[in-house]
Amino acid sequence: MTRHILVLTAGLSQPSSTRMLADQIAQATAAQIGARGEDAQIEVIELRELAVELATTMATGGIPTPRLSEVKEKISAADGLIAVTPVFTASYSGLFKMLFDSLDTNALNGMPVIIAATAGSARHSLVLDHALRPLFSYLRATVVPTGVFAATEDFGSSEAGHDLTSRVQRAATEFAALVVAEKSGVGGFVPNINDQRKRDSGVQLSQSVTPFAQLLKGRTGSAG
Repeated sequence: MTRHILVLTAGLSQPSSTRMLADQIAQATAAQIGARGEDAQIEVIELRELAVELATTMATGGIPTPRLSEVKEKISAADGLIAVTPVFTASYSGLFKMLFDSLDTNALNGMPVIIAATAGSARHSLVLDHALRPLFSYLRATVVPTGVFAATEDFGSSEAGHDLTSRVQRAATEFAALVVAEKSGVGGFVPNINDQRKRDSGVQLSQSVTPFAQLLKGRTGSAG
């Protein structure tokens, strides 16, 4: 079975340490899913390429552009999410926040998520638990216990790089276990979590919405 893993990276420069970390986590994840006998299809989305789309959506009262609608549907349809942001002013970047502000509150229900961040100093490592984890908990995602933080020095020295690799591997192992886990209960005793937490991208209109033509027809009939 092939699992679709979506990687969201909010780095602004090219190349960026945020993208480097995202790629490292994605590679480890693919290896861990492969070790469990399944395939991983990795898709990376650079949020800086959606900056205009996100700003336009916010400025029009939350109405997404066609491109952003496509991204939102991909997010809700994914089997797992890897979310990586640079640290700005002791929190996630504004671009990162705009994307998640644009999602429906049911978009990530029960979805396995790895949270990760990059910054110039290790002093910002608490951003994982003070900012990112509460954000995804609010969206009812299933965040793996191990978050991944990388300071500039983690990409330079061999010792720091080894520690980063260990954190990446641990997070990928936890993530892969969730992604490939059975989605249904056993013997009818455990409720199917997907029945309890259906995901909704918020892009498609609800089937319960009455078409405008039908409303108009009903209004015309009542007038007669």
